[in-house]
This record gives sequence, structure tokens and C-alpha cells, in this order.
Amino acid sequence: MSRSRQPPLVTGISPNEGIPWTKVTIRGENLGTGPTDLIGLAICGHNCLLTAEWMSASKIVCRVGQAKNDKGDIIVTTKSGGRGTSTVSFKLLKPEKIGILDQSAVWVDEMNYYDMRTDRNKGIPPLSLRPANPLGIEIEKSKFSQKDLEMLFHGMSADFTSENFSAAWYLIENHSNTSFEQLKMAVANLKRQANKKSEGSLAYVKGGLSTFFEAQDALSAIHQKLEADGTEKVEGSMTQKLENVLNRASNTADTLFQEVLGRKDKADSTRNALNVLQRFKFLFNLPLNIERNIQKGDYDVVINDYEKAKSLFGKTEVQVFKKYYAEVETRIEALRELLLDKLLETPSTLHDQKRYIRYLSDLHTPGDPAWQCIGAQHKWILQLMHSCKEGYVKDLKANPGLHSPMLDLDNDTRPSVLGHLSQTASLKRGSSFQSGRDDTWRYKTPHRVAFVEKLTKLVLSQLPNFWKLWISYVNGSLFSETAEKSGQIERSKNVRQRQNDFKKMIQEVMHSLVKLARGALLPLSIRDGEAKQYGGWEVKCELSGQWLAHAIQTVRLTHESLTALEIPNDVLQTIQDLILDLRVRCVMVTLQHTAEEIKRLAEKEDWIVDNEGLTSLPCQFEQCIVCSLQSLKGVLECKPGEASVFQQPKTQEEVCQLSINIMQVFIYCLEQLSTKPDADIDTTHLSVDVSSPDLFGSVHEDFSLTSEQRLLIVLSNCCFLERHTFLNIAEHFEKHNFQGIEKITQVSMASLKELDQRLFENYIELKADPIVGSLEPGIYAGYFDWKDCLPPTDLVQSHPKVSSTAGWAVAATVMVPGASHIPAAPSPPFRSHCQLDPLLPGR
Repeated sequence: MSRSRQPPLVTGISPNEGIPWTKVTIRGENLGTGPTDLIGLAICGHNCLLTAEWMSASKIVCRVGQAKNDKGDIIVTTKSGGRGTSTVSFKLLKPEKIGILDQSAVWVDEMNYYDMRTDRNKGIPPLSLRPANPLGIEIEKSKFSQKDLEMLFHGMSADFTSENFSAAWYLIENHSNTSFEQLKMAVANLKRQANKKSEGSLAYVKGGLSTFFEAQDALSAIHQKLEADGTEKVEGSMTQKLENVLNRASNTADTLFQEVLGRKDKADSTRNALNVLQRFKFLFNLPLNIERNIQKGDYDVVINDYEKAKSLFGKTEVQVFKKYYAEVETRIEALRELLLDKLLETPSTLHDQKRYIRYLSDLHTPGDPAWQCIGAQHKWILQLMHSCKEGYVKDLKANPGLHSPMLDLDNDTRPSVLGHLSQTASLKRGSSFQSGRDDTWRYKTPHRVAFVEKLTKLVLSQLPNFWKLWISYVNGSLFSETAEKSGQIERSKNVRQRQNDFKKMIQEVMHSLVKLARGALLPLSIRDGEAKQYGGWEVKCELSGQWLAHAIQTVRLTHESLTALEIPNDVLQTIQDLILDLRVRCVMVTLQHTAEEIKRLAEKEDWIVDNEGLTSLPCQFEQCIVCSLQSLKGVLECKPGEASVFQQPKTQEEVCQLSINIMQVFIYCLEQLSTKPDADIDTTHLSVDVSSPDLFGSVHEDFSLTSEQRLLIVLSNCCFLERHTFLNIAEHFEKHNFQGIEKITQVSMASLKELDQRLFENYIELKADPIVGSLEPGIYAGYFDWKDCLPPTDLVQSHPKVSSTAGWAVAATVMVPGASHIPAAPSPPFRSHCQLDPLLPGR
């Protein structure tokens, strides 16, 4: 065959890649002189002449068919030019697998997309037609064994259609050696597939837009030819025949696919229903889920689900949704009531209270649950306080002897002051005194003191949480962030209104605490109308000073704990008043009790005389007062914010009078000892002090004391009291900030000097009576008249009222034989018998 033209040359193709049946435009040179001149067209080795359409010598349009090679040249063959060449190439892409029910803009050869035998062996129906390579990149099988992968991914699967699909397993099994760049390409392919699925019908239209244009052009060309022929409406014409053919083809297609399409429509309906159930199963299952979560206590889950349902279906107009949402609201209302009951239930912890308040706030519960909780806690605290009192009163009435109503120093198991002092025959004056204590005294705690301890512990265990709950209510930390934003303005108004109400609650708790404590410790300080509510102890004995001091310490600790909570001082003022009244009463009771102890000192006089002519009685008296004042040290000490016990003039006067009474009671004891009959003195306990001289001579032989000896010993004790003891006691009073010390000292000294003078005169009278009795007969025997005698001028004159200090020394010189062994006092100067002579006739 001769050639008259140059061979064809392809210089361009558009597009340069695509799947089979992609329409391409080929451009070049010498592509033929006409449609009949074009005898061959191959793209990637596949003959495309059947679909080729010659446009001009430089342009050909065709569709790419199925090719064996992924990439190849475009070869054009013409009669005039022969076999041509190509400077460009075309890349054939693998087509996506399309099911028989999927839309497609081109014809799909179904047999090329699945292997019947393979699918049958796998148990997968042909209609499933799943892609073999979802990532769109080359698969490289790994060397890992299937057993190892199954052990590594227990319960998972590498099948991407499985519910337990594991992406890691799939990548290890199929792409263990794939490069990172290829994996990035796989991600791009997945995104492209996802976008194509999301576009739906629009993507189908875009992808087959050229096909639609071609079909439109073909139909237009047929229409134009038929119109030119003029036989389109004639029976048996080409148009009628074509219509009949198309109708038969349509009916045949309907017949072939009617069952399949019917199943498809039914499956679509079922799928749509399942999609609705799946999409709204949250609402349909919500009532049951709410019940289950409430039973498990997962209130957070319930609240989150309710908020989600409310936002989605709160304003729905669908009747089904309305019905289910109404059921949800019914369950939520029951939950509100349950949480409110738990919130108001007592006792409960602060953590639980805050949690329930937050739940109720998130559920938009009407009212103010937080304030209801505060009110319930207030009533609960008051109820606990009164129940505590009723329990102790009932226990006291049922077991009156279980606890001692008044445990003073003589009744409890602790060694008493007097018992400790009586065990020592001789005490060092000025030495410090400490009484031993035993922990066993606690089991004898009086009911009233134990009640106050229990009451304060109860208040301190409940009030801090009550106060913290109020603080959280004020600063809004009780509420969630959503409730905080929605109810901030309304709550700020409520807080301003509630502040006065809460202050009244705290004041009521403080007043109840103080009145209950007063009813137990200071029953006379409450009014008659309140005695039944806050009193009712029905005890006759008053608490001792030691127990009052213990109660004061308890109340003080309570006040300190409440102050640490930053409760306002004006609210705690009633507790300060109670502490002051308890301190005053403790001082009074202690001084009265001290006077009673001192009154019993006379029974403990052992009449053992030391080297200075004294017994242990003055030292016992001083130590007794020192011990009492020492027990009042903590009571008299002013803690921060407390007033002095002696700030009231009335209290100063009463304390001064009690102190004077203590002194006078001891002076009266001395007088009783000096005038006690001989038969009433128990001298069986006397023993000889080897360190002391023989003070009484023959007294040690029969262990008996004469009236003169008793007077002399008491006078010696009086002298020591005046010179030392009373002054030491005054210093102790001043050390403890007692008021009116000068008055106490003056009155006590005056009473002591009066007793000293009276006892001295009695002693002189006893010593002078025998002398006067022996001299008196001789005086009047010679009828001597003293008026005729000159008055003596060489004797020392002495005032009839001899001082007590001189009295004990003078008396020592006039004692029975053996008195010369008594050491002379350092002062005042010793006086002889002759110096007493002017006094004797005066008797």
C-alpha cells in the first residue's frame, strides 16, 4: 500500500488518566482525512475504534476501554498515513466496584467485578460486592502468622465489614511494609470516597454529565431525522416501531428487576425505619435508662441525658416524640422528688448536701432547694440539742446514783487537799503544794457536766458544716456552671433576703446552746417560764468548783472553735456572757467550798509542836487557800475577748466578803480549839518528835494536854498567822487580781488580834488564879492597908493590854517545869515574872 501522507502523530490527550469507559479527546497531526480513513485506534493496548469519532485531522474523540496495561501510548492508524506514533501516554485507573443496584453514568460489565466461585467460597453473596482494597494502594502481605495476630488482637477482626474491625490488625496484615507516603495517599483516597458518598446523587450527576449531554445530542439527532422524514406519526413507521421497542424493553426490564426492585424498596423502607429507630433510639430508650441509672445512683448520667433530650425534643411537634418526652419529664419529676428527699434527710454529710443541691439545680427544680436544706439542717441541730438534754435528764432520773451529782475533793477518788495535808506531821512553810490526780475520776462525771460536754461536741460537729453550707450558698459554689449563669441574678436577690433569716437561725442555735448550758450549770439564771424547756434536772446539790472550772474550759474551747469559723462576734456574745457568769459562779462556789474545808481543819489538829512552838494548822490553812486559788487560776485568767471576773462592783463585794469569811472561819476554829474541854481532845494519835525538845515534860508520859498548854499553842499559832500567814495569803490574793485586799487584811488582822488578846487574858487568868489564891489570905491577915504604902517606883510599867506577840513568849516563861527548854523567840525581848506582877492584881 502506497502512502501519500505522513504517519499520524498524537501530541496530546485529555484527560490523561481515567477509569475504563472514560471519554477522551485525542489531538495531534495527520489523524486522517475523514471517518473512513481512520482504520485503527488503540489506547494502552486496547482497541477503541468502535467508540472513536473522527472530528478533524487533528482531533479524535473516543472512550477508553478495558486495557491490560495500566499505562500506555495512543496509537492511531489511517489508510493514508499508516501506523502512527505518540509523544504522550494515558494512565488507566482501576474502576470502583459498583453494585447492580448502584447508579452509574456508564455501562458496567458486571462479570468483571466479582468472581462467582471466590465469592461463593467465602460465603458472600454477589450483591455485596465489597471492595478488595479500600485504601486504593498496593497490598503487601506481611509475614506475621494469623495465630499471632489473633492473640495480639483478641476478639477483633481484620475484616473491615465486621463490627469488631481493627484498623491496626488490617494495616499490619496488608501494609506492614508500605511507605509513609503511600499511607498518605491512602488517607487521601479514603477522604475522596467519603466525600463522594456524602455528595450522593449530585456526585452521580457530575460524574455522568458528559453522558447526559451525549444522550441529549443523540436524541436530538434522531428527532431531527424523524421530523425530516415526516413519518413519525404514521402507523408502522420507524418512530412507532422504536417506541414499541422501547416500551417492550422497559416492560422486560421491569419484569426482570421487579422482584429485585421490590425487595430493594422494602429494604429501603426497613432501612429507613431502622435509621429512625437508630437515630432516635436515645429518646425511645431514655425512660428505661433513667430508671436504671437512678437505681445505680448515676445521677450525672441522668442529668446529661435529660439535658440532651430537652435540647433536641423539648419543642418538638411530632406526636411520638411528644409522648416519649412527656414520659421522660415524668421520670425526671420523680427524680427531683427523690433528690429533694435525700437532700432534706438528716443526718447527711456536707459533700452529699452539695452534690444533691447541684443535681437539683441542674434539673431546674422549682423553688430554692439549697435554702430548704439550710432550714432542715437548722431544725435538725435544734432537735439534736434538745434530744441530748432529754436523754441525759431521763438517764439521771432512772439512775440517780450512777453519777455523783457533786464530786468535790472529798467525794471523788482524787486525793483531797486536807487528806494530803493530814498525812504529813510537819510541813515546810512556803513550800509549793501540788495535789495528785487520778484519771479514774472521769467515770464519776456528773450528768450535767457530761451533758454540757456532749452538747458542745454535738454543736461543733454540726455547726461548721452548717456554716460552710451557708458560705457555699452565698458564693454560688453549690450550683453548676449552667445553673450559675441562669440563676445568678435571682440568687443574688435571695441571698440579700436570706442573710437576716440565716443570722436569726445562728442566733437561735447559740441561744439554745447557752440556755441549755445554763439550765444544767446555772439553773437559777434562767427564767421560770424556760425552766421546763431548758432545765428539769431536779438536783439539789450544786456542782463543785472543780466541775464548774471543767465546764468553763469546755465552753471556752467551743467559743474558740466557733470563732475560727469567722462567725460574727455579736452572734457569739451570748457564749461570752455564759462564760463570764460561769467564771463568777465558779469563784463563789470555790470560796464557799474552801470555807467549808477550813471549818473542818479543827478536826485535823494533831497538836504536834515543832521547834518554833507551832503546829501544822497554820500551814494547812495557808496551803488550803493556795490550792483553792490555784484551782481558780485558769478561771480568773482572761482569754481574748473575755472580761474580768471582778469588773462588776457587786462581784467584788461578794468575793471580798467570802474571803473575809474564810479568814474569820479559821479564827473561829482557833478559838474553838482553845476552849475545847480536855475530855474532847483526842491525844491517842500523838507521838514523840525526837527532833524536838521535851516541851511538855510529863505530858509525854500520859499523852494529855492541859488547858494552859492548848492556850499557849493557839497563841503561838496566832502570832505566826499575824506575822506570816495572813501576809502570804494577801500576796496570793493580789497575785490572782483579787479586789479589796486591804479590807480583807484589815478585818482579818483585827479579828485575829481580838482573839489573841482574849486568849492571852484567859491564859493569864488561868496562871494567876493559883497565885492570887495563895497570896490573898496573907494580904489581909495583918489588916495591912495598901493606902498607907508608898507606890513602887523601881518597876517597869506595862499596859494591861499586852500584845499577842509578847503573849506567847511571856506565857512560855510561866509554863510548868520543863518550859525552860523552849527556845526564846528572837523578838520581842523576853520578859520575866517580875514584869507580870503589875498585871496580876488587875485580874
